[in-house]
Amino acid sequence: MNFQAGAFAGSSIAQATMCAFTRYDLPNVHVVDQDVTSNRPKVAAYRAPGAPIAAFAVESVVDEMAQRLGIDAIELRLRNAAREGTRTYYGSTLGPIGYVETLEAAKAHPRYSAPLGSDQGRGVATGFWFNIGNETSVALNVNEDGTIALLLGTIDVAGGHRASLSMIAAEELGIPVERVRAVVADTSGLGFNFVTAGSRGTFAGGMACAVAARDAIEKLRQRVARIREVPVEDVAWQAGRAVPAANGSTPFAPMSLAEIAKVAGKTGGTIAGHAEINAQGAGPGFGTHIADVEVDRATGAVRVVRYTVVQDVGKAVHPAYVEGQMQGGAAQGIGWALNEEYVYGADGLLQNPGFLDYRMPVASHLPRIATVIVEVPNPNHPYGVRGCGEVPARNSSMGFKRAKPELPGTSNANELRCSVSTAPRTAPSVLARTIAESM
Repeated sequence: MNFQAGAFAGSSIAQATMCAFTRYDLPNVHVVDQDVTSNRPKVAAYRAPGAPIAAFAVESVVDEMAQRLGIDAIELRLRNAAREGTRTYYGSTLGPIGYVETLEAAKAHPRYSAPLGSDQGRGVATGFWFNIGNETSVALNVNEDGTIALLLGTIDVAGGHRASLSMIAAEELGIPVERVRAVVADTSGLGFNFVTAGSRGTFAGGMACAVAARDAIEKLRQRVARIREVPVEDVAWQAGRAVPAANGSTPFAPMSLAEIAKVAGKTGGTIAGHAEINAQGAGPGFGTHIADVEVDRATGAVRVVRYTVVQDVGKAVHPAYVEGQMQGGAAQGIGWALNEEYVYGADGLLQNPGFLDYRMPVASHLPRIATVIVEVPNPNHPYGVRGCGEVPARNSSMGFKRAKPELPGTSNANELRCSVSTAPRTAPSVLARTIAESM
């Protein structure tokens, strides 16, 4: 693989190398990559950097093999799918993953067998992202009124992050989530936090929230032991209250979190939990997409008729926000697949530097994107979370490669293989290939 880096070295070639073949259990893989500098602006990371490009090539070849062998595209992937225990070609061994489950769910989905209309075709593609954890800090302050101020070092990149981490903190403490207020802090108020990237926000942030909440619970138990004059081992924490432990020797009147907080200032001071961790064990994410498209024979324009995203997210803490991540990633991938490109002139200058000419999809360009959330928990996380933000952006551009609109009057059983091997598949490129393949 050769990746253009712009004027300075540092393209996303490393990520592309890791993501190219990881969906498959292959005994022999050899990947050579080159980071190529050129007279263009330096590249930068963008959702699942490098991965869509590498997977586009691999998934295209997998589809060609399925067509030549006469095997269903999903069935061929199932026969060669990576599973728990598969050793990746870059060294690590996969733990519990849900790749097979996403393939099975996609194959069983009504949309995969739904009849296609005239000039319509169906594509399928799969994707992988390794996910990361790294340094993460959280502070959990117990306020005097019993509410919780949750200070986060991971930012809310795409919505739902603060809500999800508030839910984890509330679950640990045994209180309603409405009692938790999450605030994104900075390095002046928290320990160091690694950049919020690599789909690490809810994985690493959630792990840190659980650690901080458990630290606060231990301090709450100690405070109640002091107030009630009992051994701390006789104090248990259940449903937001300090209660006598089942095997404790000293009974006492339970105290709720709000009751403890109310007297905290007079009994030893403010109570807070902290976490300064290096989150490890990020579970990789896998997904399968189904794209139904329609090609206008006169213009080459491609319209997305139906789109379905199936993804293993580990555990969906906030399913509605997870669905939004899956749909948002798919929308970005559809933009790469059909419209988004840099156009350079013969003089080397960028011809479409603004959003007027750099065409991104908007809501009116897209159908309702259906989602199927698959949950194979990540055993390395207290709530089974695995990153879900970058996997859906990987598959969309590949799904359109296999689309084979049926055009009346053509050869090959009235099937025209409009297989454009480059991206994006703009109307002019599709029209040119359509004309060439029909001659």
